[in-house]
Amino acid sequence: MAETRCGFVALIGAPNAGKSTLLNALVGAKISIVSRKVQTTRTQVRGIALTGASQIIFVDTPGIFQPKRRLDRAMVTSAWGGAGDADLVGLLVDVHKAGEDETLQLLDRVKDFRQPVFLILNKIDSIPREKLLALAANINEGRNFATTFMVSALEGSGVGDVLKWLETRVPPGPWLYPEDQISDAPLRFLAAEITREKLFERLHDELPYRSTVETEQWKTLKDGSVRIEQTIYVEREGHRKIVLGEKGQTIRAIGERARKDIAEAAEAKVHLFLFVKVRENWADDPERYREMGLEFPKG
Repeated sequence: MAETRCGFVALIGAPNAGKSTLLNALVGAKISIVSRKVQTTRTQVRGIALTGASQIIFVDTPGIFQPKRRLDRAMVTSAWGGAGDADLVGLLVDVHKAGEDETLQLLDRVKDFRQPVFLILNKIDSIPREKLLALAANINEGRNFATTFMVSALEGSGVGDVLKWLETRVPPGPWLYPEDQISDAPLRFLAAEITREKLFERLHDELPYRSTVETEQWKTLKDGSVRIEQTIYVEREGHRKIVLGEKGQTIRAIGERARKDIAEAAEAKVHLFLFVKVRENWADDPERYREMGLEFPKG
């Protein structure tokens, strides 16, 4: 019998590089929020994949960007912390944004990492092959990446190659999670993240970035179904009206979409009840940061 291996692999990158989409593809299930809105991943989300005799624990970190607000600073700190604690680091680069400042700063910073860093060029299905090869050569010049992968996280192409390579790169040791577990996030957290994703999908251009969702109640009923109550917190009354929509149409549509995905994750019939409340300056409340698994930055 092959020797078991187990290790942590951090996925880092600029906002919207496709880390969450890649994580879901690597694990084979939806465990991380995916949205066109930048910086949707706020805390470290762990996904667990098995390949051969190896268990690989992927850490999807928030996108690394130039922080302006308190919440931004907490997210960037969380991202660098996740990278520093891992056995290996995968740097994900959107092939269309390789020359942008955020990506260039990341490429410079990973030179100082003590652990092996491998490069993942994402969205390769949308660029000519000659241009892609030239880009890969350019990024690798003067940098010591362990290897380079070319993937389309959305299409799933190249993802298997990443897993196969990592299979022998994580350190020997016992598995840390049961064989059938794909995430260490509790279902209450995943359910809140799913609803937040549907909120962003529906109100991408209208709703400010500073909104959050909390699962207030999770009750398993006698018939095996689950009653879930969630509260969407926004900062102003005007935002609350946007989320509700005319005659409650918007909140109903968000709830229907979220319920389907939550039921799939929970493997049970779900009764979802959504409420919208105004909580001014929630992004300056230390308790909210603790609930999101973030450290509250002082000052």
